[in-house]
Amino acid sequence: MSRLSIPATIEAAPAASQPLLQAVKKMIGSVPNLFRLVSTSPAALEGYLGMSGALGKGELPAATRERIALAVAEINGCNYCLSAHTYLGKHVAKLDDAEMTANRNGASNDPFADAAVRFAAKVVEQRGKVSNDDVLAVRNAGYSDAQIIEIIQHVALNTWTNYINEVAKTEIDFPVINARLAA
Repeated sequence: MSRLSIPATIEAAPAASQPLLQAVKKMIGSVPNLFRLVSTSPAALEGYLGMSGALGKGELPAATRERIALAVAEINGCNYCLSAHTYLGKHVAKLDDAEMTANRNGASNDPFADAAVRFAAKVVEQRGKVSNDDVLAVRNAGYSDAQIIEIIQHVALNTWTNYINEVAKTEIDFPVINARLAA
């Protein structure tokens, strides 16, 4: 059971959040617990959806975004996000089990994506205090400065959802996947 209140329905959410939740439902077909939890603060929901939407228009492909989300969730030990992104990785980004295992280990079987996931994992593990060599490695793999900034922003957004779900102990509404690593 969640430690913070989660509106049971869209109609039970604050009025300012209801149109945003309707948009989520229209986009993905349901309103996962994370969105209803965050909807208790319309400002937080608007911020989350705004950043997520903006990053969705960025240069990183959906598959790489899911790879990063899996790595971040594993490192931070967030079972909710790990479960959600395993589902999305398989059904939306079409990642196979071997790839998602590599992602959870902070890597990728795709050589180009590997640099992004490894860099994202370093950003999490080092709390942003990465080395010059870490930045050069992702740049030398072919990532532009704009893409490096997007990788960092995805780390930040995923860390935020990890923390929200860990603080709230959000009930997992996806097939449950448990993190192997302790945060």
